[in-house]
Amino acid sequence: MNKRNLDKAFIEAVERVNAHSEPFPADTLLKLYAYYKKATNDYGKPRSRKPIINAFKTNALFQVQNITQDKAKQMYIDLVNNYFLYRK
Repeated sequence: MNKRNLDKAFIEAVERVNAHSEPFPADTLLKLYAYYKKATNDYGKPRSRKPIINAFKTNALFQVQNITQDKAKQMYIDLVNNYFLYRK
């Protein structure tokens, strides 16, 4: 997939997640969070009021530290597509 198509597919996947009204499983949310942060080069600290949530988010970010921005976008897209394909 070329860069333009990857960026477009990533934006569409983000919009799909944002439009979804049901809760996601916690493990899926953490993966989405980490891939999104890596894909958008957002390296800010987790900002939850609960320290345990920040710890889980930090761990998720640590797990994606060695992938590229484009790989994170593709992994986010794949996770979203698989989630919606198999959630029924």
